[in-house]
Amino acid sequence: MYNPTDLRKDTLIDLDGKPYKVIEYAQKQMGRGGSIVNTKLKNMINGSVVDKTFRNDARISPADISRQKVQYLYSSGDTLSLMDTESYETIDLPLSTDENIPKYILEGGEIDALMFDDKIIGFEWPKNVFLKVTQAPGGDKGNSTSSSTKEVELETGIKVQAPQFIKVGDSLKVDTRTGAYLERAK
Repeated sequence: MYNPTDLRKDTLIDLDGKPYKVIEYAQKQMGRGGSIVNTKLKNMINGSVVDKTFRNDARISPADISRQKVQYLYSSGDTLSLMDTESYETIDLPLSTDENIPKYILEGGEIDALMFDDKIIGFEWPKNVFLKVTQAPGGDKGNSTSSSTKEVELETGIKVQAPQFIKVGDSLKVDTRTGAYLERAK
Protein backbone atom coordinates (compact mmCIF):
# COMPACT_ATOMS: atom_id res chain seq x y z
CA MET A 1 0.00 0.00 0.00
CA TYR A 2 1.15 3.49 -0.83
CA ASN A 3 0.78 6.58 1.28
CA PRO A 4 -0.23 9.54 -0.93
CA THR A 5 3.09 11.20 -0.05
CA ASP A 6 4.92 8.16 -1.52
CA LEU A 7 3.48 8.80 -4.98
CA ARG A 8 5.84 10.10 -7.65
CA LYS A 9 5.69 10.62 -11.40
CA ASP A 10 5.34 7.29 -13.28
CA THR A 11 4.13 5.38 -10.18
CA LEU A 12 1.53 2.75 -11.16
CA ILE A 13 -1.50 2.59 -8.86
CA ASP A 14 -4.84 0.80 -8.72
CA LEU A 15 -7.93 2.99 -8.68
CA ASP A 16 -11.36 1.31 -8.82
CA GLY A 17 -9.77 -1.90 -10.14
CA LYS A 18 -8.03 -0.20 -13.07
CA PRO A 19 -4.33 0.60 -13.50
CA TYR A 20 -3.35 4.28 -13.54
CA LYS A 21 -0.01 5.99 -14.02
CA VAL A 22 0.81 9.16 -12.07
CA ILE A 23 1.73 11.84 -14.62
CA GLU A 24 1.66 14.87 -12.29
CA TYR A 25 1.99 15.12 -8.54
CA ALA A 26 1.79 18.05 -6.09
CA GLN A 27 1.60 17.95 -2.30
CA LYS A 28 -0.07 20.84 -0.47
CA GLN A 29 -0.01 21.57 3.25
CA MET A 30 -3.36 22.48 4.73
CA GLY A 31 -4.07 24.14 8.07
CA ARG A 32 -3.74 22.19 11.33
CA GLY A 33 -1.07 19.80 10.09
CA GLY A 34 -3.03 18.04 7.38
CA SER A 35 -1.97 17.81 3.77
CA ILE A 36 -3.45 16.75 0.47
CA VAL A 37 -1.87 15.35 -2.66
CA ASN A 38 -3.18 16.50 -6.04
CA THR A 39 -2.45 14.11 -8.88
CA LYS A 40 -3.12 13.81 -12.57
CA LEU A 41 -3.56 10.13 -13.47
CA LYS A 42 -3.57 8.38 -16.84
CA ASN A 43 -5.73 5.29 -17.27
CA MET A 44 -3.32 2.68 -18.69
CA ILE A 45 -6.10 0.82 -20.52
CA ASN A 46 -7.95 3.56 -22.41
CA GLY A 47 -5.57 6.52 -22.05
CA SER A 48 -8.05 8.88 -20.37
CA VAL A 49 -6.62 11.39 -17.90
CA VAL A 50 -8.30 12.23 -14.57
CA ASP A 51 -7.49 14.60 -11.72
CA LYS A 52 -7.60 12.98 -8.29
CA THR A 53 -6.98 14.46 -4.85
CA PHE A 54 -5.90 12.21 -1.98
CA ARG A 55 -5.97 13.07 1.71
CA ASN A 56 -2.77 12.39 3.59
CA ASP A 57 -4.31 9.48 5.53
CA ALA A 58 -5.55 7.63 2.41
CA ARG A 59 -4.11 4.24 1.43
CA ILE A 60 -3.51 3.52 -2.25
CA SER A 61 -2.98 0.07 -3.74
CA PRO A 62 -0.22 -0.54 -6.26
CA ALA A 63 -1.49 -1.58 -9.69
CA ASP A 64 -1.61 -5.33 -10.31
CA ILE A 65 0.72 -5.14 -13.29
CA SER A 66 3.30 -7.69 -14.30
CA ARG A 67 6.29 -7.16 -16.56
CA GLN A 68 7.15 -9.46 -19.42
CA LYS A 69 10.13 -9.29 -21.79
CA VAL A 70 9.12 -9.00 -25.43
CA GLN A 71 11.23 -8.75 -28.56
CA TYR A 72 10.36 -6.17 -31.22
CA LEU A 73 10.21 -8.00 -34.55
CA TYR A 74 8.98 -5.35 -37.01
CA SER A 75 6.26 -2.83 -37.75
CA SER A 76 4.12 -2.98 -40.84
CA GLY A 77 1.57 -0.28 -41.57
CA ASP A 78 -0.43 0.24 -38.37
CA THR A 79 0.77 -2.97 -36.69
CA LEU A 80 3.61 -3.75 -34.29
CA SER A 81 4.80 -7.35 -34.25
CA LEU A 82 6.37 -8.53 -31.01
CA MET A 83 7.45 -11.91 -29.70
CA ASP A 84 7.09 -13.19 -26.14
CA THR A 85 10.64 -14.21 -25.20
CA GLU A 86 9.42 -17.08 -22.98
CA SER A 87 6.74 -18.76 -25.11
CA TYR A 88 8.00 -17.50 -28.52
CA GLU A 89 4.40 -16.53 -29.31
CA THR A 90 3.98 -13.67 -31.80
CA ILE A 91 1.90 -10.73 -30.58
CA ASP A 92 0.43 -8.20 -33.02
CA LEU A 93 -0.61 -4.85 -31.56
CA PRO A 94 -1.90 -1.63 -33.10
CA LEU A 95 0.93 0.87 -33.58
CA SER A 96 -1.08 3.32 -31.44
CA THR A 97 -0.26 1.16 -28.38
CA ASP A 98 3.18 2.80 -28.38
CA GLU A 99 4.43 4.66 -31.42
CA ASN A 100 7.90 5.04 -29.87
CA ILE A 101 8.90 1.39 -30.32
CA PRO A 102 10.00 1.71 -33.97
CA LYS A 103 11.74 5.02 -33.11
CA TYR A 104 13.95 3.76 -30.29
CA ILE A 105 14.13 -0.04 -30.50
CA LEU A 106 15.95 -1.85 -33.31
CA GLU A 107 14.34 -4.91 -34.85
CA GLY A 108 15.31 -7.79 -32.57
CA GLY A 109 15.66 -5.50 -29.54
CA GLU A 110 13.94 -6.29 -26.23
CA ILE A 111 11.71 -4.17 -24.01
CA ASP A 112 9.57 -4.82 -20.91
CA ALA A 113 5.84 -4.97 -21.63
CA LEU A 114 3.39 -3.99 -18.88
CA MET A 115 0.69 -6.67 -18.57
CA PHE A 116 -2.78 -6.30 -17.03
CA ASP A 117 -5.30 -9.16 -17.28
CA ASP A 118 -2.89 -10.94 -19.68
CA LYS A 119 -2.95 -8.02 -22.13
CA ILE A 120 -0.17 -5.59 -22.99
CA ILE A 121 -1.22 -2.11 -21.84
CA GLY A 122 2.09 -0.32 -22.25
CA PHE A 123 5.85 -0.56 -22.07
CA GLU A 124 8.47 0.29 -19.49
CA TRP A 125 11.04 2.40 -21.27
CA PRO A 126 14.67 2.81 -20.36
CA LYS A 127 15.50 6.49 -19.78
CA ASN A 128 17.85 6.45 -22.76
CA VAL A 129 19.05 4.29 -25.64
CA PHE A 130 22.17 4.17 -27.78
CA LEU A 131 21.68 4.44 -31.56
CA LYS A 132 24.17 4.80 -34.43
CA VAL A 133 24.21 7.78 -36.79
CA THR A 134 23.45 6.74 -40.40
CA GLN A 135 23.29 10.19 -42.02
CA ALA A 136 24.93 13.43 -40.96
CA PRO A 137 25.73 16.54 -42.99
CA GLY A 138 29.35 17.65 -42.84
CA GLY A 139 30.14 19.98 -39.94
CA ASP A 140 32.27 23.10 -40.01
CA LYS A 141 35.92 22.10 -39.64
CA GLY A 142 37.23 23.00 -36.19
CA ASN A 143 33.80 24.07 -34.93
CA SER A 144 33.67 21.55 -32.08
CA THR A 145 33.07 24.04 -29.27
CA SER A 146 30.22 25.96 -30.86
CA SER A 147 26.69 25.56 -29.56
CA SER A 148 25.30 25.18 -33.07
CA THR A 149 23.66 21.88 -33.95
CA LYS A 150 22.77 19.91 -37.04
CA GLU A 151 20.09 17.33 -37.77
CA VAL A 152 21.37 13.75 -37.94
CA GLU A 153 19.47 10.58 -38.81
CA LEU A 154 19.81 7.51 -36.59
CA GLU A 155 19.62 3.83 -37.51
CA THR A 156 15.91 3.59 -36.63
CA GLY A 157 15.08 6.50 -38.95
CA ILE A 158 14.45 9.20 -36.33
CA LYS A 159 16.18 12.54 -36.61
CA VAL A 160 17.73 14.42 -33.69
CA GLN A 161 19.60 17.67 -33.26
CA ALA A 162 23.25 16.93 -32.42
CA PRO A 163 26.48 18.95 -32.16
CA GLN A 164 28.49 19.74 -35.29
CA PHE A 165 31.26 17.22 -34.44
CA ILE A 166 28.93 14.19 -34.73
CA LYS A 167 29.60 12.08 -37.82
CA VAL A 168 28.24 8.94 -39.52
CA GLY A 169 29.02 5.83 -37.47
CA ASP A 170 29.01 7.59 -34.07
CA SER A 171 26.81 6.06 -31.39
CA LEU A 172 24.58 8.58 -29.62
CA LYS A 173 22.80 8.42 -26.28
CA VAL A 174 19.19 9.60 -26.84
CA ASP A 175 16.58 10.41 -24.17
CA THR A 176 13.48 8.25 -24.85
CA ARG A 177 11.15 10.70 -23.07
CA THR A 178 12.08 13.78 -25.13
CA GLY A 179 13.88 12.37 -28.17
CA ALA A 180 16.82 14.67 -27.45
CA TYR A 181 20.53 14.00 -27.97
CA LEU A 182 22.30 13.56 -24.62
CA GLU A 183 25.89 12.66 -25.49
CA ARG A 184 28.14 10.72 -27.80
CA ALA A 185 28.73 7.17 -26.54
CA LYS A 186 32.14 6.62 -25.04
